[in-house]
Amino acid sequence: MKPMATRRKVIQRMLEGAVFLGGGGLIWGSAIKANSKSDYVLRPPGALKEKDFLKACIKCGQCIEACPYDTLKLAQPGDGITNGTPYFEPRTIPCYLCTDMPCTDSCPSGALDLKRLSKELEVPNINNSKMGLAVIHQESCVAYWGIQCEACYRACPLIDKAISLKYEENSVTGKHAKLLPVVHSDVCTGCGVCEHVCIVEKAAIFVLPIDKSTGKVGDHYIKSWEKSDEKRIKENIKSADDDKDIESAIDYLNDDDLIDN
Repeated sequence: MKPMATRRKVIQRMLEGAVFLGGGGLIWGSAIKANSKSDYVLRPPGALKEKDFLKACIKCGQCIEACPYDTLKLAQPGDGITNGTPYFEPRTIPCYLCTDMPCTDSCPSGALDLKRLSKELEVPNINNSKMGLAVIHQESCVAYWGIQCEACYRACPLIDKAISLKYEENSVTGKHAKLLPVVHSDVCTGCGVCEHVCIVEKAAIFVLPIDKSTGKVGDHYIKSWEKSDEKRIKENIKSADDDKDIESAIDYLNDDDLIDN
């Protein structure tokens, strides 16, 4: 009987190990999913930068209740986003840019800040939102094929400002013009209305967080035709000269010949 009992115990431990590993795999898989999806989450207007937002958000849900369009959703376990925080998915319901900004105004913790919707001393304006930036995948945008479609352009709340149309000759027919949508990053609010109305199966225009949709040139590239960059050149030269003066003075004082004399 003893060998049988031992065999049962071994089998039981093997099963327990399998369950544990399976559960661990699910937990680990959820963690990976959470990390990957949270990098691309879109927050309400006036949201702080993601790290600061997560620290400030008290997960009260008041912004979600204040939204008149049911745009905002409360992150649930399995969504891949920090539980209890607000977010939205433009393809389902975009942000319709309420002029009274009820979601931002209702936030008690400052995670959504009206000041981030102001430029200099102006009053808060929903058009100053930077929830993300719309990006166009030209290969799947039928307008870039030469098929007339102005859906995103016509739906844009800031038509001719955030999205404009570029006229280009259609080289295929040689007779017709292409009307190509162009997103202007300095104006785009990231509301996602364009993504919501896109006519193709998987939206050819979609909103990504600013840090995922923009590049960074670096300070060593200079636009010499812009006065602001010319000023930066002069400041950099002056700073470099000042550094050289300090270095040369230190070198002079540490000169061996000077010490010997």
